[in-house]
Amino acid sequence: MNSPIPPTPVPVPPAARPPASYRALGWLLAVPALLGTLITLVLPTVQTIVLSLHSGGVLQPSRFVGLDNYGKVLGGEEFWRALGFTLSLTVGPLLVAVVVGPLLALALDRGGALPRRAGLVVSSLAIVTFSPIGVAAAWLRGTSPDGPGIATLAEGLRDPATAPGTLRLVVVAATFGVVCALALTAFLPALRGGTAGRATVVVAVLVALATVAVGAQAFSIGMALTRGGPERATQTLAGLQYDFAFRMAQFGPGAAVAALTGVLLGVLGIVAVVVAVAARLRVTVLPERDRRGAFPGSDPGRSRAGGGGVVAGAVALVLVVAVGLVCAWPWISGVLAGGDGAVSGGLRAQVNTWVPAVAGALVSVGVAYLAALGIGGLRPLGARSEWLLLPFAPWLFVGTGPLGVADWQNMRNLRLVDTFFALFPPLLVSVPALLVLTLLCKGLAERNDRDFFGGVLLPSLPMAGVLAGAVTLVNAQDVLWPLLVAQSPELFTVPVTQMGRLGGFHGVPDVGASTPLVVVVVALAAVVAAQLRYLDRLAVSVNGSRPARTSP
Repeated sequence: MNSPIPPTPVPVPPAARPPASYRALGWLLAVPALLGTLITLVLPTVQTIVLSLHSGGVLQPSRFVGLDNYGKVLGGEEFWRALGFTLSLTVGPLLVAVVVGPLLALALDRGGALPRRAGLVVSSLAIVTFSPIGVAAAWLRGTSPDGPGIATLAEGLRDPATAPGTLRLVVVAATFGVVCALALTAFLPALRGGTAGRATVVVAVLVALATVAVGAQAFSIGMALTRGGPERATQTLAGLQYDFAFRMAQFGPGAAVAALTGVLLGVLGIVAVVVAVAARLRVTVLPERDRRGAFPGSDPGRSRAGGGGVVAGAVALVLVVAVGLVCAWPWISGVLAGGDGAVSGGLRAQVNTWVPAVAGALVSVGVAYLAALGIGGLRPLGARSEWLLLPFAPWLFVGTGPLGVADWQNMRNLRLVDTFFALFPPLLVSVPALLVLTLLCKGLAERNDRDFFGGVLLPSLPMAGVLAGAVTLVNAQDVLWPLLVAQSPELFTVPVTQMGRLGGFHGVPDVGASTPLVVVVVALAAVVAAQLRYLDRLAVSVNGSRPARTSP
């Protein structure tokens, strides 16, 4: 077996400072993102804080009460129990992300081209088929007498004593495949950097922060399975906010919970951006591999895996896939069993789901891409340009949940509630896409020996497409925002329809309705192509090191 040759870091010469006209264009390209952040992130945040200082809401006149709502929330047991339970839900996915993910990435990277590409294809399938409401519906089938296999664990959700532990296990099992897939996508590029060890550590920190932030906003699976019960034993922060604001019509306490959640997410976002910028993190695109899986100009011995490496990579992939199949069996059996697809996945519901999802992704990622070209590609502040991401950092991990009370009130004031337009996501800029694209444009600009169009714009354009696709999938599977703004059944999205059927007496809905076959086939083809042709060529490096396997 050929032992891998440790890469030798090669200092990257400082990029030439662009002409003043280019720097001015860089500022100009960032303006749409700044405006989008101000309108759809900063302003709703301020509105949320103002609402948290008032009582009343829809049913009663609003009046200023100062910090009384915070006293009510922080002084009660519900908030602290919800906070503790919410954070406990992140432990399992966090371990999968920062332990299983990097180990699998290392095994596949050392295993050579065939195991690595097989892993990328499998991870693509896990990403495009993930549906929180569909998974929850599948697990609820386990409460029936003929429940399938592992899904019978859901019986524990009926008892207040066992419900919290059961829901934690369900969340780990339900998210195992998609968390492994996303972690693999993040860690493989770090292993191709000039300083693989340090890059992996930085990526692990960012992945950990993102996992905790996503878990802190958990809503769909818990709401579908238990609705916070029994006896509030499985109440999450998002569920508590929803109960206060929209079930009890108490906007003040609901906004207070949202504001406190926003503080947590803001701290995580600021830490993530500071870590990425201080570590001088950069992403770049390596040249095309040859048929052996090597990069042009790379050491052939480093790219050819020995027999032991291939076996280790194949074994690691088989083990992870086996565990993933066991965890996904409730969903798989639910899809095979079928359901009332005419109700859950009718054409109108699919249009309500996917048209706003696609449009929202194109706008939010497109605006972020323009800013990334300006900040990372044209570098208006030179070597310090990445610090321009800091004003966006508090909203890096903020989704629609913490801003939902303010956004719903804005929609109501504009008389847009229960209209098709209200289904469009209320965020005009995707801050996660802005961070990733800026780091990519930065890496491309520093290695650019061509013009801006050929050296930065064209190589980064596929990543913008990949992120637009990812945001589309996230938007389509979101249940909270459509649940808030759509009251007429004609405007229900597929996840909202599934949620309604889970809470009624109609039985279990069609588990696969939110991931229809046409969407899965198209998305899978696109994701596999992106993984093999583009994402498999990305390299992440830190502290000024150059990726180890680049052409001279």
